[in-house]
This record gives sequence, structure tokens and C-alpha cells, in this order.
Amino acid sequence: MQMGPKTLTVRAILVGGIVAVAAGFAVGFLIGSNQNVAAARLSVDGSEPQGVDFSPVWKAWNLLNENFVPAAVATSSPIATTTSGLDQQKVYGMISGLADSLNDPYTFFLPPTQNTQFASDMSGSFEGVGMEIDVKNGVLTVVSPLKGTPADRAGIKAGDQILKINGTSTAGLDVTTAVQQIRGPKGSIVTLTVARSGWSTPKDIQVMRDVINVPIVTTTARPDGVFVITFAEFTSNSPDLFRNALREFALSGDTKLVLDLRGNPGGYLEAAVQAASWFLPTGDIIVTEDYAGHQPNVVHRSYGYDVFNKNLKMVILVDGGTASASEILSKALRTYGIATLVGTDTFGKGVVQELFPITADTSLKITVARWLGPDGAQIPHSGITPDVVVPVTDADIAAGKDPQMDKAVEILNAQ
Repeated sequence: MQMGPKTLTVRAILVGGIVAVAAGFAVGFLIGSNQNVAAARLSVDGSEPQGVDFSPVWKAWNLLNENFVPAAVATSSPIATTTSGLDQQKVYGMISGLADSLNDPYTFFLPPTQNTQFASDMSGSFEGVGMEIDVKNGVLTVVSPLKGTPADRAGIKAGDQILKINGTSTAGLDVTTAVQQIRGPKGSIVTLTVARSGWSTPKDIQVMRDVINVPIVTTTARPDGVFVITFAEFTSNSPDLFRNALREFALSGDTKLVLDLRGNPGGYLEAAVQAASWFLPTGDIIVTEDYAGHQPNVVHRSYGYDVFNKNLKMVILVDGGTASASEILSKALRTYGIATLVGTDTFGKGVVQELFPITADTSLKITVARWLGPDGAQIPHSGITPDVVVPVTDADIAAGKDPQMDKAVEILNAQ
């Protein structure tokens, strides 16, 4: 089929198969995909490290066993100070303290209950309020309310700071414990005390919990010739969904694309690499995992699907809820001049986590590397500043306006 000069050329690979997705990790954080590196780390035998004096630990252990009396005792059971159950709790506490000593909000221990909860997160369906949270600058912060969920409907916004959960302060609370407190059965209500930029005082927001099923990719062919793909999260099946969306875009005859990554909290690293590969030639660096000398760096390069010609005009929408994998994709496509970024600063999660089993029912999530963009610079903790900064106010939302989308369309039409 012959194409005119303004037609978007797409090669046959777009409608064919897609490279199989490598194993990754899900909602809320990313995992490195170098299996050899992971295997090397998992070979640790648990023996005592050389040159470290552990005698203070065992002295403290024995003192606790010999002297500890609980401040409050349940009348239904006697005081237990040396039972195997209490000893196990002390072991868990030691591991938690070891992780906490690194002062990294992304490195923490998952005891059995939290570990089970984390496994449930990866299933993609759960009962709660539907938002990604993280600890930023020591404060529990909303990365993104997922679109169409109870949190979104209640008015929770990216960047909101959660000061209390049901009246209890979140100071010093780790993410896993916070998630456990916010979640609950469908139909129940959780009250979040929220501080927001522009508010003089915090406000209580009540959110009714529901079953959360995240929509991954949606498309809109606007009448003005701009095609919009909204990418909510990088899941294991999102490469196929994104490929189908791009095919729909190509068949529409449009040449102007808005990729909406606002509120996309990230997910599988491999899914971001796959997405970038539709726009980049083989071998272009998408992101590097920098292990700071602990292991060889891992460079992720484009698979070279590169199906679009120079007639493609593209804008990526970002905001404070754009994190991790979505920041990687945004930075890569901007670095190579494929897309213009419009919106507000992204979240700024430029680090890699891996999950390591400690026992059969516990795990340790550890920050193991930093994300480096194609230019070799780390994704800053302050977030990526877009090329065109466009804020969205509460008044805009109340009026049903979207100035960021309006600016994206304006830029595309001007091109």
C-alpha cells in the first residue's frame, strides 16, 4: 500500500508476534532482569560474616530472655518470654532492624503476613482503595491513585501526604504496614488524613474500599486527529496490550500520538523496555542498572521494533504519579528526540529493588541498583522535569478541564 508524505509508515512487525516477556516483579516496584546476577546473590549461605563482632547481639538476646516482662499481659495466657514463638519474633525484629539501619525506604523485611500480602499484590486483583503509596522524604506519600478506583473517586491525588490512617499517625510507618492498614474488605471505610500542597491544613478523606482491578491500556481516537493511549501500569501482559494499542493507532491513519503516563506507578522493567523498543532502533540504550560495583552493570537495549517513521509526532504526559518504569520510558524517548514531555515533575524513583527469600514464608526487599538513563544520568529523586510544565489545579478538575492534554494537542498540531 502506497503512503502519502504525511502518512505514518508502520512495518509488518507491528501486527506480528512480540518477544516473550521475561520474568519480572510487579505492582509498585521493579526488579532487575539479569538472572545470573540474581542467582549469584541468592547463593549467600547465611554464615556469619568475617570481621564482625556479634557478641553484643547475643548479649542483648540473653538479657531479654532473662529479664523481659511484658508491660501488659493477656489474662487468658501466661507470660511467655522464652517460647519458640517469641524467639522467632525477635529474629524477625533483628532482620527488620538490620534493614531499617540503612535508612532506605525501599529496603525492608517482609515477615509472613506481609509476605503473603505482597504475593497477593502480584495477582493484580485485591480489595482496597486503589492507590500506590511510598515513603518520600520520610513521609508516607501517594505515588498515584489508580484511575477509576475508590481513591481516585474520593479525590486523592498524586503527591498527597498521608499523615494518619484512621486517626493513627503514619510517622515512621513502612509502606507494607501502611498498605496493610489501608486495605480492608469491600464496602468498609478508611479515613485518611491528607496534607496537600496548597492546603493550609490537612483534611480527612473517607474512602470506601472496593475490589480493585486495574485497567492497563485504553485508547481514544480524537476527532482532531490526535490518538491517545493511556497506559495505567506496566504489568506482565501490558506489552501485548500496548502492541495492540499501537496497531490501532497505526490503522487509524493518525500520525499524532499522546502517550498518557500520568498516574502510572511503574511495574515490570521488561514491559518498559518492550514499549520503548517500538520507537527505537536495535541497540539503543534504554536504561542501565547501576550496581555501584557490587555486580556488573546491566544495560537494557532496544529490541529494535522501531516501526514508526519520521512522520510520527509524539507527546508523553507525566505528573507526580509517573514513577519507575514509566519514568524510564519517558526519559528514554525524550533523550532520543522521539517525544516531548508535558505535565509536572515525575515521582523520582530511580532505584531498583529485588526480593530475596529469607525463609519459606519471609522475604527481604532490597535496593540493589540505581536507574541510569541513556545519557548515563540517574533518574533524580526529585523527579524528571518535563519539557513543558503545565500544572492542573483543583478548579480545573472541578470544571472537567485537562490543561495538560490541551497543551499536548496544541504542541502536536503546531508540529
